[in-house]
Amino acid sequence: MKTIRDVMTRGVEVIDPNATLKQAAEMMQRFNVGPLPVCAGDKLVGLVTDRDLVVRGIAMGHDPDTSKVSSVMSEDVECIHPDASLEEAAELMKDRQIRRLLVVDDDKNLMGILSLGDLSHEASDTTAAQTLEQISEPSRSLH
Repeated sequence: MKTIRDVMTRGVEVIDPNATLKQAAEMMQRFNVGPLPVCAGDKLVGLVTDRDLVVRGIAMGHDPDTSKVSSVMSEDVECIHPDASLEEAAELMKDRQIRRLLVVDDDKNLMGILSLGDLSHEASDTTAAQTLEQISEPSRSLH
């Protein structure tokens, strides 16, 4: 049985919590990504997304040239161990309605990232379809 370690994406680009919002946006543009894991050394301390930069940063008046990533990042992010099963990852993604999981070891060192795409390449069509369906359900009413 394959584990997360077998299918995760390695060599993930990360950003330091003391980097500026502008530096984060530039990295996102350069690597064509929306989320960036935030690491102090090898330790995962959070996640910053393009939406965080806009909604928590710009909309709240943060100066992109001086405000730090740590001021807008999410600290409580969903993680999974590299030895977990693909089924565990699919369940966690469904339960939390998320499209990616950060992969960390016992010491919270970032080892990689598992996306819904990574999972869909390895999981059965049924598992991938069910996971996507659950993730795509609105979490609350839009009205």
